[in-house]
Amino acid sequence: MTSETTTTEKNSFAPQEAPVQPGDQMPHSSQPRLANVVLYQPQIPQNTGNIGRSCVATNSKLWIVQPAAFQIDEKRVRRAGLDYWQHLDWEDVPNWETLRERLPEQTPDRRYWYFSRFAERTIWDCDFKPGEVFVFGSETSGLPRTIFQPGDENAIRLPTAVEVRSLNLSSTVAIVLYETMRRKWLTSGISIRDAVVRFHHDKPG
Repeated sequence: MTSETTTTEKNSFAPQEAPVQPGDQMPHSSQPRLANVVLYQPQIPQNTGNIGRSCVATNSKLWIVQPAAFQIDEKRVRRAGLDYWQHLDWEDVPNWETLRERLPEQTPDRRYWYFSRFAERTIWDCDFKPGEVFVFGSETSGLPRTIFQPGDENAIRLPTAVEVRSLNLSSTVAIVLYETMRRKWLTSGISIRDAVVRFHHDKPG
């Protein structure tokens, strides 16, 4: 969703000195996952690191659709906040078809929502809820039209002033996750203050 650039490197998402593989994660909460965040062929490691941290913070699962355009070494791991990676529930898949097999759509409980600055609807126009799948494209290319069309009912965007073409990818993901959390607690009948207390109480020390 941005025009940031990066150097293409060999694909890897774990520190070379202490590799972490999908399935090695340490679940940080007994609550159901808030959401599934899908990064389609991400290109900037700092964004992926920040998104991973947001997923840990909100008890969400991260999915990475390969190929990604970078390798994360130890220094970049620290800089991007990926010291949280050990607490992250994440998987990577080789392609879009595999993702759909591993994470099938289950209407109405688990729908796919596609985020793009070209989408005709905004997040205020849709009824996404906890447990669903949020798909974000690469920083330079976005999502291909083979996956979604801007006029689709489940294609959405964040509203911005006309002067701003798009937001940073990691900022967009964080906004969507916390809006999902807000909707979760509003529909639960629990006050926001009590919800925050419960959320922190449920996390391990």
